[in-house]
Amino acid sequence: MKKYSHILFALIIAVASLAFVAPHKPALHTIGDSTVRNSNKETWGWGTPIAELFDTTKIHVENNAMAGRSTRTYLSEGRWDKVLETLKPGDFVTMQFGHNDGSAPDTTKAGRRGVLKGTGEETKVLTWPDGKVETVHTYGWYIRKFVRETKAKGATPIVVSMIPRNIFKNGKVLRANNDFGKWAAEVAKEEQACFIDLNQITADKYDALGPDKVKLYFPGDHTHTNLEGAKVNAQSVVEGIKMLKDCDLKKYLKD
Repeated sequence: MKKYSHILFALIIAVASLAFVAPHKPALHTIGDSTVRNSNKETWGWGTPIAELFDTTKIHVENNAMAGRSTRTYLSEGRWDKVLETLKPGDFVTMQFGHNDGSAPDTTKAGRRGVLKGTGEETKVLTWPDGKVETVHTYGWYIRKFVRETKAKGATPIVVSMIPRNIFKNGKVLRANNDFGKWAAEVAKEEQACFIDLNQITADKYDALGPDKVKLYFPGDHTHTNLEGAKVNAQSVVEGIKMLKDCDLKKYLKD
């Protein structure tokens, strides 16, 4: 009898200890290019200052974007696999690509990042000088893969259209609603994933500010913003999050 009482006592202790295990703290992973994460001292991606807009006592914000990457190279370099390995149910992934995806896909320095246009199932087979064979897909195919694999992990994918470049035409910022922004929206709709039209939200702000003010956000070129510009984009992402229906990520924003 004494033996069983020890076992019962051990079980009670085990159950009691489980009651005090802290619940999983969700993580927000951002994936993308230099407009999301940039280590340059003059230019910043929005994935860094956006952490300040969340209650980080309740959610962990991890910027997994990498400068110079397209959807194709983010996958081929194994960066997506590393993010995928860490995903847990209740996590979130924002995915913003497009700035480095536009070149014709080949094995040259200029084309090594390029993808096929659109959202279809078209492919192009490339053979690298070392004999390695690579199958290149459309932009939409890569985004779709990120979305589906995020969902398979029990996490929430959030497709984000690329931020606009500092290019004005007839007083308005050029938008990406005929290419990468359009394709991102199409995939999100097809896959029933959350979508933030960051391109439009920020472009509307740029239009209101005007070319002279917007130019101050871009110290070196028409793509990369300084910290002030990155904060504008981070705030735009938050505005997009607040507009999402049935997305728990908004619960972790600061009031």
